[in-house]
Parts: sequence; C-alpha cells; structure tokens
Amino acid sequence: MSIRKIAKLAGLSPAAVSLALRDSPKIPKETRKRVHKIAQQIGYRLDGKIAELMAHIRARKGNRNEGCFGVISLYETPHPWEQSEHLSRIYESARHRADELGYRLDPLWLRAPGMTYRRFRSVLDARGIQGLLCFGSPALDDHFPDELDHYAVVTVGLSIHTPLHRVTSHFYNDMTHALNKLYHLGYRRPGLVLGHYEDLRSAHAYSSAYLGWCERMLTGNNAIPVLRLDHVEEHPLVSWLNKHAPDVIVFVHLHDALEEFSALLRRRKIGVPDQVGVAAISHNLKGTDFSGMQQNPLLMGSWAVELLVSRIINEDFGIPSHPRIEMVESQWMDGTSLRHVFHR
Repeated sequence: MSIRKIAKLAGLSPAAVSLALRDSPKIPKETRKRVHKIAQQIGYRLDGKIAELMAHIRARKGNRNEGCFGVISLYETPHPWEQSEHLSRIYESARHRADELGYRLDPLWLRAPGMTYRRFRSVLDARGIQGLLCFGSPALDDHFPDELDHYAVVTVGLSIHTPLHRVTSHFYNDMTHALNKLYHLGYRRPGLVLGHYEDLRSAHAYSSAYLGWCERMLTGNNAIPVLRLDHVEEHPLVSWLNKHAPDVIVFVHLHDALEEFSALLRRRKIGVPDQVGVAAISHNLKGTDFSGMQQNPLLMGSWAVELLVSRIINEDFGIPSHPRIEMVESQWMDGTSLRHVFHR
C-alpha cells in the first residue's frame, strides 16, 4: 500500500501524510493519529530504504551546494535540450527537483572537441561528481562509454542500448489507453499510422500494443495493417485510407508532423471527426486540435532525479546487472478530433 492510497482515504495530500507518518509537529496531533490508524488498517509499513533515503535528503538540504549531478548526452551538441521543447521541459523539471533535494545540475559536454573519455572522467572526479543524468543519444544503438562505468547513471528514454537505470514513457500503456478510449466512444475500426522513428524509439511497443489490443477486442482479429511512414507522405496515406476505411486513425508521430497531417486532411477534404476520427500520440499536442495522449516530461525529469538520488544512496554505481526502469504514462488530452459513434 502506498502513501497515495492513505492520502486518498484520509482526504489529505501525500506530502501531509508523509509528515504525519513521521509524527511531524507540522501536522495536528489528531490528524497524525487518524493517518496512523488508516495506515494500520490497510497494512501499510514504512520501507526502511525509503526512510533512509529521505533522511539523507533532508540532511542535504542544510548544505545546498554539497551535491552535484553531471548532465550529459551522447549528442554532438552541448545542450540538446535547448533544441527540443520536450527535452527542455524534462531538463527544467529535473533541475527544479534536484534543487528541492539539495543538489544542482552541472551540464557537461561529453563530446566536446578534443575531449576524451579519460579526460572527462578526470573532470568528474575533480568536481566530486558521483551521479550522471544522461539525455540519451540520437542513435538508437549507441552504447554508454565503458570508461564512465563507475558512476551512478540514469538515462532518459530507450535510445542507449547499454542496460542502464532509466526513465521513459510507458509507450505500451499509452497506446492501450488511447484504444480503450476510442472503443468507449464507439469506434470499431481503428487504424494505426506510425512514424518509423517513433516505432524504433519505443522498441516497437506502440505497434505491439495495437496488434495485441486488436486481437483481444475486435471480432475475428480484424486489425488494419499498420502504416509506417518516415514523414507525412500523402500518396501512401490516402491509399491506405481508401483501401482499409478506418473509422478512426491513431496517429503516432513527432509534434512537428501533426500540423502537416492536419493540413493533408484538409487538403483532401477528409472531414474530422465527421468522416474519420483522429487520436494523436506525441510528445506534445499543444497548438493542435487533436485529442490523444501527450507525454509527461515534467514527471519524467522529476523521477529521473529521484531515481539517481536513490542509486547514490544505495551505492549502486557502474553498469547495473538488473537495471531499474521507471515508466511514465502519458496524459489524455481532449480536442475536437473525436466524436461519439452510435451503433444501431
């Protein structure tokens, strides 16, 4: 049982419950008693490792300049988050959470001109850096440098092939959630249009979830063949629509492609949602009319820092034998691209 469960039963915030379980004087005595009683009733027991971690974090807050994490990536640019709104939001969230926990983030360019891994390691050691927050790689099969294997490392996403502790979106659940939402609205012929890049970056989780869902939910396993595209390519997309006639399109692509897709539908006079519904799955749906799943970069950044702190507390350095993966589910966003479909 989690603190969130107790918070829901007690009508309090998780932070207030946490304080009450520690008998903090900041929480009224009667409230503390009530929280302890609920915790006892549902069988909640405080995790010793979590208690140790939080005690360490609270002690660090007295010296805010003591802890430092190196922020790195395997990109050829020093700060890849400055070229991506999605990565930028992850970085700002990580920086904010690190500050709350008494740490600061120190961006370092791993692939700076003239930089070697041996020299980079000496820089980290000179600064007393034990933890590295990695923003991944543009190449899906990149490996983390062996020369940096004695630090605690947490990476964002699935791009680095080396087994590392990581935080990533829950691609499989995101697709399943979207399809369940569409089914509830009355759609029965969902078709998946999937960018090749997103298919690879999700380790094929989007397509696997789609095909598995269709097998379970559709009569006779009538899954429409997945259309994989590099870009918003008009001819194959229109041919696919005409041949298979989906009643709703699940469009999985980068944010930049959403407007291109919307423009194509308008140009071909395909009415949305009257003729066909559209549910988009992307990093960000801001500025579009699409309903769908939007990733949660703020939670990803926060969780990455918390995971990195816990690895340091547990002295979990080096390449892990059993990497821990935290998967963050996306959020459903309501737009104007779907409607209720009524069946006679």
